[in-house]
Amino acid sequence: MKITFKLMISAVAIFAASCVSTKKYQALQADNSALQGRLNGISQENENCKNNLGAANVQIASLQDQLRSERSHLQSLQASLDQCLTSTSSGNTNVSKLIDEINASNKYIQQLVNSKNKSDSLNMVLTNNLTRSLTREEMQDVDVQVLKGVVYISLSDNMLYKSGSYEISDKANETLSKIAKIITDYKDFEVLIEGNTDNVPISKPNIRNNWDLSALRASSVVQALQNQFGVDPKRLTAGGRGEYNPVASNDTDAGKMQNRRTQIIITPKLDQFMELINKAPEADSTGTNK
Repeated sequence: MKITFKLMISAVAIFAASCVSTKKYQALQADNSALQGRLNGISQENENCKNNLGAANVQIASLQDQLRSERSHLQSLQASLDQCLTSTSSGNTNVSKLIDEINASNKYIQQLVNSKNKSDSLNMVLTNNLTRSLTREEMQDVDVQVLKGVVYISLSDNMLYKSGSYEISDKANETLSKIAKIITDYKDFEVLIEGNTDNVPISKPNIRNNWDLSALRASSVVQALQNQFGVDPKRLTAGGRGEYNPVASNDTDAGKMQNRRTQIIITPKLDQFMELINKAPEADSTGTNK
């Protein structure tokens, strides 16, 4: 078709050259050039369309492969689902048993939480009762902890004793008087006074070692509670643990200061313990005390 078109144009050109004027010939020649340009453009567009069509065919083939893969995956999932449904149907009894076990476990956990809340309330009551009369300054030398209904009051040696001695200092008397008042209020409590030291050897003519020092310091507190503040001596026990019950490292001065302490350990008897449980504040649904 291209060849025929070109021959026709050539024939026209020859005919025009012989039959028409130069001006018309030139016009025809310009039209011919324009038509030739359009023909070349159309040919290029045709080539581009062929290339695009090839790329589109490749993309279509790739999409068809993906579609086949997804269909195969869907069939596999459907088979797995059918198998799972079959297994679930046969395992309903086991699932029911598991649910019962979970419910029983949750009930037991809730009982433990309730017990802990009551224990925390009891500890709060004991702590408040034992520290209600101590000033903020006194609390810097007094550490109070309540563990499982047992009260531990730790007194620093700087507050209790004269330097390098087991004699009670004057500034300790006011604090001991407040602790004695609390001890007296709870007549059924047993009271252990326990002396503790750091690991620095003692060098005193009448004190052989840290065992002696810790026991003498505990004895001084016991006698002060008995003789000065009227605590029944039948309730009191003095004991020394020397350097063998540290609460911090003896490698630093701060650690040694923590280890040089006297503990007053107050243990309620069973009937007093139950009475305090009944006095403990109840917790509301949000977990806060009323």
